[in-house]
Amino acid sequence: MKIQELRLKHFGKFTNKDIQIREGLNILYGENESGKSTLHSFIKGMFFGMERGRGRASAHDAFSTYEPWENPNYYSGSLRFESGGKTFRIDRNFDRYTKKAALTCEDDGEELSVADGDLEMLLGGLNSGIYENTISIGQLKVETGQPLAAEFKNFATNYYNLTNGVHSSQPLECAAGNAEMDLGRALEHLKEKKKALEKEIKEALLTKQAERERMEQEASYVWRDVHRLEEEYGRITKELEYRKEKAAKDGENVESRRIIDELRPAKWRVHPVELLLFGVIIILAFILISRPWNFLVSIIIFLACGLYVWNRMKVGKQEVKTPPEIILEEITPEEEKIPLEKLVWEQTHVREALREKQIQYGNIKEQLSELDEVSEDFREYDRRRAALQLAMERLNELSGEMQRQLEERLKGEASKILSYITQEKYTQLIIEDNMHLSVLKEGRRIPLTQLSRGTVEQVYFAVRMAANTVLHEEEYPIILDDTFAYYDDIRLKRVLEWLLENKKQVLIFTCQNREIQLLDEAGLAYHLEEIV
Repeated sequence: MKIQELRLKHFGKFTNKDIQIREGLNILYGENESGKSTLHSFIKGMFFGMERGRGRASAHDAFSTYEPWENPNYYSGSLRFESGGKTFRIDRNFDRYTKKAALTCEDDGEELSVADGDLEMLLGGLNSGIYENTISIGQLKVETGQPLAAEFKNFATNYYNLTNGVHSSQPLECAAGNAEMDLGRALEHLKEKKKALEKEIKEALLTKQAERERMEQEASYVWRDVHRLEEEYGRITKELEYRKEKAAKDGENVESRRIIDELRPAKWRVHPVELLLFGVIIILAFILISRPWNFLVSIIIFLACGLYVWNRMKVGKQEVKTPPEIILEEITPEEEKIPLEKLVWEQTHVREALREKQIQYGNIKEQLSELDEVSEDFREYDRRRAALQLAMERLNELSGEMQRQLEERLKGEASKILSYITQEKYTQLIIEDNMHLSVLKEGRRIPLTQLSRGTVEQVYFAVRMAANTVLHEEEYPIILDDTFAYYDDIRLKRVLEWLLENKKQVLIFTCQNREIQLLDEAGLAYHLEEIV
């Protein structure tokens, strides 16, 4: 990809400013406050847009810093660039009210969509984070550290070719160059699926718990019915037994009373035969027993017969005075059978209802036992969760191995660049976790804190250029804004030579003449654009 033209319609101090960018080394020279950093920010804004901050931060963000000095409502510009052999133009309006972006292929007039990712595709997946940590270096911003380490981790996570059978033992170029599977998105997809599965399991457990609570409540209701029916059945059974025993006793009493009642008219309380029999007994006692005992015995018999008659008369009066007893005496044997049969029916009905409730209660207890067991659905949940976890672990292993390969390649590329710049004074660069850097000199490890400011910046420059090679398959312009302030002339010349030899397009924004003088002395070709 190459930049061809910058057109600042209304951006910062510039109005209708056109700058042509050529292949090779471009020196954009200008004094302090001439607008070099504005141009540097313009390029980034055209590729990645500019968002206005919120709150107090908005007063010092890039959007407010480069808002046009005149006509702020026409905050806009365009940039022409070449990609894939075709020329494209991107037009942006940064104004907060009419914000828009348009992408056009000038070769065939095709309108592309920035929102749908067409620009990102043309840039080969380049994002603002990688842009700022590799091909673009702002003033006093050569250090990389955590941002570049994060980008390497993201790159390692996002690209790994599984479709073509690329394994960790294969070369890094094969894995990065033929990446057909977005591992980062795959990992995110697995995380989302695992999260959805966890939610599904949680909902299933809640449903299972709700079903258990419902069944336990139903079981308690059924148990109460069972207990009530058992009590009812016991009561009816006892009553039937009592009635049967009472009926047997009443049957004997009724039989004896029936014989007497057959002998005695129903309307008489004492039968005349009984009175006649009492009189005969008294007379015989008086005649047959000798005197004076006959008088005594006769009197005793008479009193006994009188007492019997008196008791018979008393029982008769009680029966007359108690109507319920009369009613009971009037009940026929057929009528006495009806309540007993009803009790037998009730006993049978209660027994059947009790049996049904006991079966229902047993079924509920069995279902509760089944709920306590691990069902096939939950076994399937466990299998799916284990599969997702295994896949995530495998992807993390792949991305970790990819990151290690990337770091090894980065270390090798950066060491070559640093060795060239320092004329082999520092031949090996050590890169540890989170981009902690140090160098080797004559077998001795030297941390960056013991190096000069210029050498430190050269180390970071080497790392950035190496990262550009490792992370980017496509060749991008190198954009440098007053990057060489701490370089001596020898190492600056080495850097310029390296850029001309290894990069197709370089943009150097500078306020000094050193770069121009060194290029002229070395007879190296460049294009000069003065910014006023």
